[in-house]
Amino acid sequence: MTELSRRRFAKYVACLVPVPSMFAAPARAQPDSAPGRIVVGYPAGGTMDQTARRLAESWRAQNRAYLVDNRPGAAGRIATAQMKRERADGSVVLCTQTSAMTIYPHVYTRLSYDPVRDLRPVAALASSTCVLAISAAVPAEVRTLADYVRWLKANETGRSYASPAAGSLAQFLGFRFSQAAGVPLAHVPYRGSAPALQDLLGGQVPAYLGFVGDFLQYLGSGKLRLLAVTSERRSRFIKDVPTFAEQGFGSVVGVESYGLFTPAGTPDAVVAALAAATRTAAADKALAGGLEQIGLEAAYVGPAEYVQTIAAERERWKPIVAASGFKADE
Repeated sequence: MTELSRRRFAKYVACLVPVPSMFAAPARAQPDSAPGRIVVGYPAGGTMDQTARRLAESWRAQNRAYLVDNRPGAAGRIATAQMKRERADGSVVLCTQTSAMTIYPHVYTRLSYDPVRDLRPVAALASSTCVLAISAAVPAEVRTLADYVRWLKANETGRSYASPAAGSLAQFLGFRFSQAAGVPLAHVPYRGSAPALQDLLGGQVPAYLGFVGDFLQYLGSGKLRLLAVTSERRSRFIKDVPTFAEQGFGSVVGVESYGLFTPAGTPDAVVAALAAATRTAAADKALAGGLEQIGLEAAYVGPAEYVQTIAAERERWKPIVAASGFKADE
């Protein structure tokens, strides 16, 4: 072969070798053919589990196969800590309440995860407001928040309220109400909303701060009265119930959101792809309708805004938790 022929042959071979930058596969939120996992730190059937399953259905329609992986225990903290050991490639996503990142760090003295160092926010999907309800243990003439405050000041034995869990958003919203009303209220934590709600309906506890979805099936029962919601605007599910702010308690404001997180180190392109799929899901009428059945509203928040929201809320609740004096061990 002549020198000229060898040069031509070399150029021909070079043209057959693909240039990596030209043919590199686009970043994917699901790196292989195996289904991904949406980890939920609560039992099957609960609000968090139902939220994750509806999201998985919407993602499936977008050709993203994810299965829900329930790992209940310690108010979701076990599942959250597990994310530190998962692959940072989008194959495993955590679905949990935002307060696990904003309030828990101030509550638990030995929290087994660092929300800033160990996790990366992807997006918020839904939100829910808390509602203050009173039971038959409170006289029937108490119909408004002002009535309730007057009754509390005159009845020391009724100065308590229940919440779904110790260290929950509801607990500290109740503390804020106690501060604003100028009445010391004892917090009674339950292990979940179901037992707290049953004791409220039975009149064993005078008041319960729970989420709006807890009350929907009991609105016509006559066994409870809803006095106020903690959101900035009235809930679409109970439009006749005013906000705390409308009734002169502007400091009692807060909603719980349900968001998605990946392990720290997940590439930007993967997070962006997951966020885009979540945004599409939030706009899906079928998903929104499913969320409404459990008292949630679809409320998408993208990665950058979600990071800022979490940071701001973490700082907001820090002095409130400290003022309450409440601490818990991991």
